[in-house]
Amino acid sequence: MKVLLLYPPEQQWPGCIVKPNGSLAYPYLGGALRDIGVEAYVYDATVGDKNDNTDDFFGKPTKLPSGKLRTGVTDERILEVASNYDIIGITSIFSQQEAMALHCAKIIKKKFPNKVLFSGGVNAKSRAATFFAAGFDIICTSEAEVTIQQIVKILQKNINSRDFSSVGKIYFKGRNGKIIDNSRIGDIIWELDKLPIPAWHLLPYEKYWKISRPHGGGDIKTGAELKYASMMTSRGCPFACLYCHIAQETKDSKSGPIGRFRIKSDERVRQELSILKNEIGVNQIFISDDSIFGMKRRAIRLLKSIKGFGLDLTDVNGMNMVHFVKKSGTPGWMIPDEEVIELLVEVGFKDVVLPFESANPRILKKWCSNKLPLERFNPADLIKTFNKYNISLGTNYMIGFPDETRKEIETTVNFAKEMQQHGIDYSNFYLVMPVPGTPMYDYCIKSGQLPKDFDTDQFQWTRAQLLNLSVPPAELIKIRDKAWEDCNTEQYKNVRKSWAAVPIEHAQTS
Repeated sequence: MKVLLLYPPEQQWPGCIVKPNGSLAYPYLGGALRDIGVEAYVYDATVGDKNDNTDDFFGKPTKLPSGKLRTGVTDERILEVASNYDIIGITSIFSQQEAMALHCAKIIKKKFPNKVLFSGGVNAKSRAATFFAAGFDIICTSEAEVTIQQIVKILQKNINSRDFSSVGKIYFKGRNGKIIDNSRIGDIIWELDKLPIPAWHLLPYEKYWKISRPHGGGDIKTGAELKYASMMTSRGCPFACLYCHIAQETKDSKSGPIGRFRIKSDERVRQELSILKNEIGVNQIFISDDSIFGMKRRAIRLLKSIKGFGLDLTDVNGMNMVHFVKKSGTPGWMIPDEEVIELLVEVGFKDVVLPFESANPRILKKWCSNKLPLERFNPADLIKTFNKYNISLGTNYMIGFPDETRKEIETTVNFAKEMQQHGIDYSNFYLVMPVPGTPMYDYCIKSGQLPKDFDTDQFQWTRAQLLNLSVPPAELIKIRDKAWEDCNTEQYKNVRKSWAAVPIEHAQTS
């Protein structure tokens, strides 16, 4: 039994950054399969493997009918790789990955109709009917380390079996074509130390490092030598922002309550760091937790314990403003938590992104879990404290919420400009995306702000998708673009633009 875990080619709108996927989904699934003695192979179609010359296609995208640019190997090469495997998994965590995931499934199923195709991720789960129509046999509706082991064991006994009725946390297509919903059965791993050790060795890190476009890492300088990898020390999040899938991953959902915050032990984290450094050769770590500071004292203890590993923690996903402040002597007022900031420096952080998200208390309260109201702390003091420790500081902002007024959008943009004056190094501006699997998506479908026949190819953080906003979509895009131009240095803009897909007129035509 041989299993292929396929990252589809990347697709982006012209001018948007192109990075390999390299998510942790496949190292975890590969580790789960390794634990039961099954061979797994990861093929990243964006960069290829040792038999592909990445320079032949990376940076030379092909133009798709949608107007997007596809970066990766040819269909023929994908089929050549797929021909050697019995089971093929294709992840679709984000909406922008959907078109390429469906395309790969269609060409594989057409060429090899008897191969078993499965998918997973928030997008696949939320768009299951579309994925089944493309040829998938199984959709995982929750965390899949145990699920993939159960599926493979059934197929080991009978490769032609399509009876997965004993497998929980999936939808599957029965012999008669009927879709069976098994999402309500099956267990969730609460003790994360029981998860398999990720099989990082399956990823084409040498190719990733040569390209040097990591997820996280902030203001990476051109030519910087990077040997990076991602890891997770926890799963879930204490917050439930309405634009995030975690808000719907509750007890009564198809996925079960996997949005609940869960942690690995300090010992397990140190074990994984040792593997990354000594076996994979990593120098920089990107912690991709949804909320590493979900238990603040635990995070501080954990970061202190890994200071001696000689690894740089280049960036951390899931940090929130509330994690950088602490209670003061004045009731209701917060001040910078210098212990946390100093600790970040000690363990090698060179970049931190402050997720202000919005400068409007109403927006933060309604859509963003009211994580830290701006009226409770002085953001200028926080920035100055980071500057004191020479940390490169970025910020994230979101504009275009479903009910956001023009004045509220202007407030956020003006706030961003003010923060630049206090010592922010770079600023990111995102247009709100109500992606499937989130409460915001349900809200926008119900309100008519997102058509039921929407095109997932339009889901991109530089494009406005919503209808009936206070600011027309075309104008909102211009506001975002101008804010980004106004709030960033020429050096930063040039680095980011050098990572972008080439303009349409320079692309090959598929």
